[in-house]
Amino acid sequence: MPLREIKPDIFYVGAIDWDRRLFDSLIPLPEGTSYNAYLIKGSEKWALIDTVDPSKEEELLWNLERLKVQKIDYIVANHAEQDHSGCIPVVLRRYPMAKVVCTPKGKEILTDLLLLKDKDFHTVEDGEELSLGNKTLQFIYAPWVHWPETMLTYLKEDKILFPCDLFGSHLATSNLYATKRDEVYLSAKRYYAEIMMPFRNLIKGHIEKIKELELDIIAPSHGPLYAEPEFILQAYEEWVSDRVKNEVVIAHISMHGSTEAMAKHLISALIERGVGVKVFELTKSDIGALAMALVDSATLVLATPTVIGGPHPNALYAAYLASALRPKIKFAGVIGSYSWGGKMVDRVKEVLSNLKVEFLPPVLAKGYPEEGDFKALDDLAEEISRKHKEVLK
Repeated sequence: MPLREIKPDIFYVGAIDWDRRLFDSLIPLPEGTSYNAYLIKGSEKWALIDTVDPSKEEELLWNLERLKVQKIDYIVANHAEQDHSGCIPVVLRRYPMAKVVCTPKGKEILTDLLLLKDKDFHTVEDGEELSLGNKTLQFIYAPWVHWPETMLTYLKEDKILFPCDLFGSHLATSNLYATKRDEVYLSAKRYYAEIMMPFRNLIKGHIEKIKELELDIIAPSHGPLYAEPEFILQAYEEWVSDRVKNEVVIAHISMHGSTEAMAKHLISALIERGVGVKVFELTKSDIGALAMALVDSATLVLATPTVIGGPHPNALYAAYLASALRPKIKFAGVIGSYSWGGKMVDRVKEVLSNLKVEFLPPVLAKGYPEEGDFKALDDLAEEISRKHKEVLK
């Protein structure tokens, strides 16, 4: 139950979840996570920035007790998802005069999710300020980061940005700040890939807004804080850019060895041509690692056998994931095997229709691949290498 002072009268009152391994029944959490909440003591009014996941209710309340918090005037709900908002009802019961500060859209969603009443809310507009006496909160709308109601909160006098999920990382650590940069970079990139990447183009605009602020600290709602904000800002600028790397993600699965032989041959052919390869065997790889690989790569290749006329279900899921995350990949391809026919390629293209990609010529082997199939894979590797050189100029 960590309780730490960030700056005078600004406290971390959140909770670390060392043991959680799955988020939203979907996202793997190999390193746990944290639910960051912050208490700001103004000379006249006190504000709580976010709450915590309901599973950590006792830790939040205990931290508030240790600080001898007698009143909370405002509960700032930057984002309505329950890992941030889930303890708002219990905080309101303990501090009934508090008002939930959020966007109008946030009020609508929080009313639905938590069954709050109209009297519980104080809605704010984009750029509006709220005085705590000697401290001022400024609210910055940031819709679709990663829900439509999201806002960021800026503490003007102390130059602290509370961006909720933006710049976060699912990382349980005893370090309050991002001191282990390599570790935090990878966790933040995974977090971006899994949650923020579908909204890449919108985030570009929000980052431009943030650049206008003087920043000493960025304090997200998951993972460590950034005492050197340029570190995470520069990482995000790279991730949301249109630039790609000379890399191919190969997501493969095989039933009787035919597709496996094709995938291995393509991997070798690409490496021989100086193309980086990131390989994911779809019965073993977690989706977070696959998502993270898609952040920078120029090409996605799905390698799949034909199952009842279409791609293997695991390959179809990988295609659905890529389509939902909308990475900036430029090219996509399908290789695989079949026995009597089917519409595997058409099905993959249909699922990937969200992506603005050029589809490469498919390579399909009837049964186990023969010399001509391996030659076609060599040609595909050559084509990928050529296209990468063009887009990386």
